[in-house]
Amino acid sequence: MVHIVSRMAHFYIEDTDKMFKGTDLLKVKALCLFENDGNIFVFEAYDSVKKDYFYRPIGGTTELQEYTIDTLKREIKEELNTEIKNIELKKVVENIFVCDGLPGHEIDFIYQANFCDTSFYEHKEYELIESDNERLKAFWISIEECIEGKYRLVPEVLIDYYKEKIVQKMHSK
Repeated sequence: MVHIVSRMAHFYIEDTDKMFKGTDLLKVKALCLFENDGNIFVFEAYDSVKKDYFYRPIGGTTELQEYTIDTLKREIKEELNTEIKNIELKKVVENIFVCDGLPGHEIDFIYQANFCDTSFYEHKEYELIESDNERLKAFWISIEECIEGKYRLVPEVLIDYYKEKIVQKMHSK
């Protein structure tokens, strides 16, 4: 674990392989919205305390002295062995949550991008490999079904993001 303490304030960065580990440390994440025909590409994870599944865009934790855009490219390469293009920062959010009964606190840089390899747009299941060799399922789910509550999309602010996007689309017609 690497702790960085500034002279102005206590700011910690944790070097960890675990995606959701209860600590009192703030994490910086880069997440990517891949969209296709009203669907979003996510991975599936399970909250053992809430006893339900949740779905999150692909991405990961920013390493010390790494820009979030570089985090995004690195994570996509490590987890899916592919490249991305047309990368655009869409939103930066503070995400305070509880997962597996443990508190979490993140600053999430949410990007939108496209896969260079168009075969990822086939609506099938993919295997995502984490740095600790944990294997997760990644696949496309309906944005509308996320808004309706069929899938628990996290961070939750993404539901409002997509609702606003729908409203904007309606007003631009």
